Amino acid sequence: MMSFVTVNGIQLYYEIRGKGKPLLLIMGITAPCSVWEKHVSYWEKEYRCIIFDNRGVGLSDKPEGPYTTAQMADDSAALLDALKIPNAAVVGVSMGGAIALQMAIRHPEKVSAMVAMCPWASCDRKGEAIFRHITHIKAHLRPEQFAHFMQLLIFDKPTFDNDAEYEGLLEGQKGAALEAIQQPLHGLEAQAEACISHNVVDQLPQIQSPSLVIGGKQDMFVPEWMVREVAEGIPDSELHLYDNAGHAFHWEKLDDFNPRVLNWLKANY
Repeated sequence: MMSFVTVNGIQLYYEIRGKGKPLLLIMGITAPCSVWEKHVSYWEKEYRCIIFDNRGVGLSDKPEGPYTTAQMADDSAALLDALKIPNAAVVGVSMGGAIALQMAIRHPEKVSAMVAMCPWASCDRKGEAIFRHITHIKAHLRPEQFAHFMQLLIFDKPTFDNDAEYEGLLEGQKGAALEAIQQPLHGLEAQAEACISHNVVDQLPQIQSPSLVIGGKQDMFVPEWMVREVAEGIPDSELHLYDNAGHAFHWEKLDDFNPRVLNWLKANY
């Protein structure tokens, strides 16, 4: 099913897939919830997956920014409230990982278990520079060129070296130009500000929910030290780092990633 709900003063677009215990999936910067497809198509066999467009992208409202990850965590919590779901396992990727951390800090009773994919607890100067550069690229290049830049940020060498995978990247660039709903510049800028201002280093020890932190060792976007900072800050968290994988390790290592998360959820949720 697909629908809209008004939460936290805005309309959010969401879909529910599958049956079972609820699993809330929080997407990263620039991306609509459809980008979860390779994962939700697997996890929906065991869980009721709730996917949604964050504020600023897709079919959800795109108010003027800046946004904060705390505000977007409140959006996520309010979505569960609107759906009359008292708590759920939460999986967040990149900006969604940062939002998941805020959700576990601000709404602990709602987060039964958390999988934080390529998250960060704080943004350094280089991270801030990358987020700002993403907005500059968006402002000056065509959608397919913007998609190309994002691919350079998130995929590691093996993806570019593999003929079939590389062909997929080229197709993705072409598809970006044809997207019916393009993220407006102000929506991306507002999300980028949320990513830059995110700082939960001091609050990580408060997180009580079982937590799995996952990253890619070759991630240029959210480097290994950022992921380790999160894992080391959360009591009793588990850390998994993929070799030869970048920010998009969840696609590059799909055959390992999907069952790994599923098995961890079964053991901890």
